[in-house]
Amino acid sequence: MDAVTFANGSITMAGNLFRPDGFEQGHRYPALVTVHPGGGVKEQTAGLYAEKMAAQGFVTLAFDASYQGESGGEPHFLEDPAARVEDVRAAVDYLQSRDDVDPERIGVLGVCAGGAYGANATMTDHRVKALATVSALNIGTAWRQGWFGADPATAAVPALDAIAQQRTAECAHGAEVATSAYVPAEPDENTPYDMVQASEYYLTPRAQHPNAKNTYLATKSIPKIMAWDGFHLAEDLLTQPVLMVAGSDAGSLWHTTELHARLRGDKKLVIVDGGTHMDFYDVPKYVDRAVAEATPFFTEHL
Repeated sequence: MDAVTFANGSITMAGNLFRPDGFEQGHRYPALVTVHPGGGVKEQTAGLYAEKMAAQGFVTLAFDASYQGESGGEPHFLEDPAARVEDVRAAVDYLQSRDDVDPERIGVLGVCAGGAYGANATMTDHRVKALATVSALNIGTAWRQGWFGADPATAAVPALDAIAQQRTAECAHGAEVATSAYVPAEPDENTPYDMVQASEYYLTPRAQHPNAKNTYLATKSIPKIMAWDGFHLAEDLLTQPVLMVAGSDAGSLWHTTELHARLRGDKKLVIVDGGTHMDFYDVPKYVDRAVAEATPFFTEHL
């Protein structure tokens, strides 16, 4: 693995590049961009998938989102869906510039929110030839409708009212900048099971990383997230082959099945019995199953 940097406009991005086993100088390989979840960093699940897919014959790149981790961008801790999509395009730019990558054989693999960011990038950047999502989460829809998708979009209005008041307090009256947590620090009996697991993943030695602070800027991020739909126009613009992997017991499964239902082209849905949302982050049984599905998929389409 090599630590690399690449340009994303004026922002310097930080990534980890993995090469295939038996790498040969002078050979051009198919390549994958792996996109991390909201609040994640390249050293966590995106890096795990990058390492495992490199072992299957791909050059792979995991990177920190702009404004997060070791990547540049101010203010830090911003979660901006449009910027996250542009990150993927910049990662493709970088891979196409490399002598060891075939520029016509690049795919995207996204986990959780990275799945929807990857989907949106793929539908609008047709240099990407194939897409795989794992435990996909359309972050804007999830923030509007709740973890299980049971709420109407109008349920987001009170939160937007509160954010408006907070922004006035910050910008007009010098109040302390508000932040929000991606996952609950102290889950309780009302916390969805997937989020209990997420808290364990991000906030315990299981996968805790010093660059993943479990925080984002509330007044600057929430309005951007609430207005975003990563699957908008997917039925018309996402024409590349798509593999979708998710667990049968994941509260987020509805994001994956919605995307699958909307797509009109070459698509494959894999629902793994007993899997939860977080199982596909690092539990070997489920990660290995996702890799076993992704390997022949990308081999065929890249």
